[in-house]
Amino acid sequence: MANTPKIGDTVSDFRLPGGRLTGEAFHRGTYTLSEQRGKPLVLAFYPGDDTPVCTAQLCSYSDGLTQLPSAGATVWGISPQGLDSHDRFARDRGLRTPLLSDPDRAVARSFGITLPLIGLRRSVFIINSTGHLHWKHVTAVGATYPPPATLSAQLAELTG
Repeated sequence: MANTPKIGDTVSDFRLPGGRLTGEAFHRGTYTLSEQRGKPLVLAFYPGDDTPVCTAQLCSYSDGLTQLPSAGATVWGISPQGLDSHDRFARDRGLRTPLLSDPDRAVARSFGITLPLIGLRRSVFIINSTGHLHWKHVTAVGATYPPPATLSAQLAELTG
């Protein structure tokens, strides 16, 4: 298993299928980390669609999006579920953040956050506009997550 990147490390590029709910349509496409260069990116790894803590986390981030654009940031939710599951999850909960599918957990492994049986640790990484890790929150068990205000404060450091 790879180690979790350290603050200041360059984050390795990756490409994942994903989708984003816009209006009534779930638009599917490919999301590539390197294409986000020039603006900050929040990666929110979560174990599964429609589970209680994951739902609360993703809903809080989707609802908290108004706080994040001031830093020009985007939030990507990443889990092992497929795009059909993400489509249902986004529609059922009104989630406006892109949801990416990492079915073999290759990206989660590259961040050092996979676990036997559970799949992956709930983790949030903020990547700055040059592709370096600015901040991270990796849980041991996965029942907690940083609120949008914490993410906003970290993103404010990038623009301050």
